Amino acid sequence: MSDHSDPFFQVPQNSHATTQGDVDLPILYFDASTRLAFFVADRDAAEAKLSSTGLRPALTIAGRALVGVAHYEYRRTGVGTYNEVGVALPVLPEGAPAPRNPIQALYGSVDQRHLGFHILDLPVTTPAANAAGRELWGYPKFVAPIPFHLTRKSFESSVTDPDGNGDIFTLSGRLLPSLPVPPMSLVLYSHHQGDLFRTIVNVRGRANLRPGRSLQLRVGESTHRMANNLRDLGLDGARPLIVMDTHRFQSRLNAGVPVAKIATRAATGASQRPVDSASTQHSRGQSR
Repeated sequence: MSDHSDPFFQVPQNSHATTQGDVDLPILYFDASTRLAFFVADRDAAEAKLSSTGLRPALTIAGRALVGVAHYEYRRTGVGTYNEVGVALPVLPEGAPAPRNPIQALYGSVDQRHLGFHILDLPVTTPAANAAGRELWGYPKFVAPIPFHLTRKSFESSVTDPDGNGDIFTLSGRLLPSLPVPPMSLVLYSHHQGDLFRTIVNVRGRANLRPGRSLQLRVGESTHRMANNLRDLGLDGARPLIVMDTHRFQSRLNAGVPVAKIATRAATGASQRPVDSASTQHSRGQSR
């Protein structure tokens, strides 16, 4: 059963080749559970992670940068069953105007939104999901075990170092009372073949918003890049400000659109050069 009788999933799809087989875009996510935790991190460290990316931190609280740690248990999708964890910074492209109300902007129309997220690390549990993310969007994916356990009273998940050096990190604790909130559709920024990509993720469902102080993130002994990123941001031992969770997550992950050239920024410091998104997509053969 594909749920294509549901208007949310009645969208045109194009096939794209990856080293693990063809993938239809947008990827449709029919049934999933999610947990999104927001932390405050060292702003200088966040800015350093965005050096030469064409992006800048977009959300700060008392001079500290906001960072999201998202866990997903995908039970039924267009690319199979898998788990995923993302560490991402809220960002704006260089030159884009800052929204007057950033929190309100996160719920604004994705078609007009500049505010988005830049993913630092994105482990997944299957080679197919890994290949799709890396080859079609340039996401920093790698394959690793990701146990996920979300109940009404508690949450526990971790990412295991694929090189066998224990856990990269764990996030666990009990769940405090919640309020119902709508889910956030997303704008994601990534780097692919010398371009800054902008990708829209259409999301629906009903989420629970909770205080995050009862959860704690602990970085393990791993020296994996993801563990080092979390340490650099000052998140070892940190507790989230707020968390959002749901067992009723559905989404459409759309094809990315190139919006700027970034390949020579680190070497030359040149300003971004807009590209013709439509002609670039056509030249790459977006539809197969």
